[in-house]
Amino acid sequence: MKGIGKYWGIIAFAGLIVGWTAGAALTVLVVLSAVSAVYFFFQVPFWCCAVNRDGSLCRRNSTGILMGCSLRQHKWQKMKMTLVPHGWRTLNRGLWGSPTQGVTTLAGLATVVSGIVSVIALLVAGD
Repeated sequence: MKGIGKYWGIIAFAGLIVGWTAGAALTVLVVLSAVSAVYFFFQVPFWCCAVNRDGSLCRRNSTGILMGCSLRQHKWQKMKMTLVPHGWRTLNRGLWGSPTQGVTTLAGLATVVSGIVSVIALLVAGD
């Protein structure tokens, strides 16, 4: 995607924030949370941050917090870091590398928390 097309998830995230403040329907909040989470974890422009052979972090561009750069080994390494507990420290080190990455990480976490809270509220309201 080019231009503003690669930032489509920020519009969904803004809609999520407006939805929470305006008291939108819970199903709308669940959908906006899911769409925003998919964007932040798999589509947002981000640095790779996989570990290179010399121990440094890769600074190539990737798409999404959980995806690696164009190197196949880095894609597997990032996915492995999310699933194996001792890799979380290395993954966490790369999530806060710059202010932009920190904001992106916080937004991704906010969408997960929003999704969990809205699903729980939807289940409780359904009783």
